[in-house]
Amino acid sequence: MANISPETRAKIKGYLEGFIQGLADSYKEREIIKPKSAAEYLSRSSSTRELKPFQAAIIPPELIRINQFERGLSTRLGNTLEECARLIALEYHQDARRGYDLKAEVSIAAFAEAERQKEKYESRVNKQQAKPFFEEMIAAVLNARRSDDLETKTVRADLYILAKDGTEFLFEIKAPKPNKGQCLEVTQRLLRLHLLRGANRPQVQAYYAMPYNPYGATKAEYKWSQALNYLPFNEAVVIGNEFWSIVGGATAYEELLDIYLEVGREKSKYMLDALAFGF
Repeated sequence: MANISPETRAKIKGYLEGFIQGLADSYKEREIIKPKSAAEYLSRSSSTRELKPFQAAIIPPELIRINQFERGLSTRLGNTLEECARLIALEYHQDARRGYDLKAEVSIAAFAEAERQKEKYESRVNKQQAKPFFEEMIAAVLNARRSDDLETKTVRADLYILAKDGTEFLFEIKAPKPNKGQCLEVTQRLLRLHLLRGANRPQVQAYYAMPYNPYGATKAEYKWSQALNYLPFNEAVVIGNEFWSIVGGATAYEELLDIYLEVGREKSKYMLDALAFGF
């Protein structure tokens, strides 16, 4: 049985079609002039630092435009995944919102404790010591609360979901190959999301969400060492089907990818015509 209804599927497909067409249209307007000579190209200047003399000399302008489009698409793809997750979750849960700001009066001591827990986690990794469990880190932050040092703080989650049973899910949706600094920064933010809600799991569940796994189908196949080392990976990361199952049920991931495939097939001629031939 499908988890994504025909109505939601149509919304997602329409959104993706508009996204692809708008992006292709923006790139087809870009003029890429083939060098007439080495001297002519070397006399050019670029405020956007896009001069690449050897690529420009050997690669046809049409292929350069297509390559630029692919890089632009990859940069913006995360936004489409967030919006698709929101649309699917609205059907499956009570509520779902993107760019959700949690704002509350919290203890400054506890807010600072989130940073201390992050630093403690990093130190233990570097010393090859046993890492704390994520729920223990959350508890340490909550236990550091005082009543005489309150200040209003705001932390944003990329996606907020309120489940039908009242469970709150808060996601940082990021690429699946973060660097060390990104891992530690997100860990701290997840702790602060729990602080602003004033609850540990399972009532509130904050995660680093990776929308796909570049290594394979299962979490066990994931191999990116920075994330495995500097994130509470088993407890605080949901990846691929694990994430999409929370968003919309067991088959949501496969169903969503089918929609992307359908849009790709239907828009492929338009993309090639727009980017290679300019019409």
